Amino acid sequence: MSAPRLKVVLTRRLPDAVETRMRELFDAELNLTDTAMDRAALEAAVRRADVLVPTITDAIDAGLIAAAGERLKMIASFGAGVNHMDIEAAVGRGLIVTNTPGVLTEDTADLTMGLILAVSRRLVEGAQVMAEGRFEGWTPTWMTGRKLWGKRLGIVGMGRIGQALARRARAFGMQVHYHNRKPVPNMVAEELGATYWDDLDQMLARMDVISLNAPATRETHHLLSAERLARLQPHALLVNTARGELIDEAALADAVARRAIAGVGLDVYEHEPAVHPGLLRHANVVLLPHLGSATLEARQDMGDRVIANILTFQNGHRPPDRVIPAML
Repeated sequence: MSAPRLKVVLTRRLPDAVETRMRELFDAELNLTDTAMDRAALEAAVRRADVLVPTITDAIDAGLIAAAGERLKMIASFGAGVNHMDIEAAVGRGLIVTNTPGVLTEDTADLTMGLILAVSRRLVEGAQVMAEGRFEGWTPTWMTGRKLWGKRLGIVGMGRIGQALARRARAFGMQVHYHNRKPVPNMVAEELGATYWDDLDQMLARMDVISLNAPATRETHHLLSAERLARLQPHALLVNTARGELIDEAALADAVARRAIAGVGLDVYEHEPAVHPGLLRHANVVLLPHLGSATLEARQDMGDRVIANILTFQNGHRPPDRVIPAML
């Protein structure tokens, strides 16, 4: 007799092809309504599952892990971020934890470059003018933005996405600077023409555009505090497509209101899905609904990585995307 199939519980709706493949391979329980599970539903899920497949919006904390049943052996998260999971508690319980890194690199870098363009050239504001029928013809001084060619881009976090953004920025004639826990290899730095800053405060004060591409950790919470935001030049633009917790959102709203910063582009928020109301009423603030990985290709690839991780675990091997506390 064949071994019983793993009970895999999905917390949200995934692409059809991913769900179909999961049904073929596992005893997969789908969330066809795509309604986010509340705490009670999550607790029930971890009691009956062999593998839980959460998303970055599910809080997989120590309390939830403690409530898990003996069956639960793995948490295979659909998403690259891991700050929604208590990795130490999970590993302490003997659970395997995985994520889906790498597959959304190019898509997120595309969106980041798009936000930089949108903020610098006032694209959303201009589209709104057209939608409202307020365009009365071209004039020399109306709706002027700022060019990117020759401007200094400061990338905070030079991992996969930071490097992919740097390549795009170079094509736009920008000068690439970056802050990271350590410098990238010389070969990468030379390819990107990138200047390393070990002191974030020094870099922030000298850049025309700042892009946040760092992970959310204890050390990066409110990395851009009120004090650091005050170091930005008044003409600087700030873009965040990484994690909302990297910015003190209240302090950012205050800086925007005081015109201490020229423009902001955000795809993620500190208390997502809520957005600080002080960011909602300014034409120089472009807000997107967490679209970083929102391409058909990326979401399919993410699902494929989840399946590969579960299959590898099922076959008794180390999943390729295993996450352990030492990595954080």
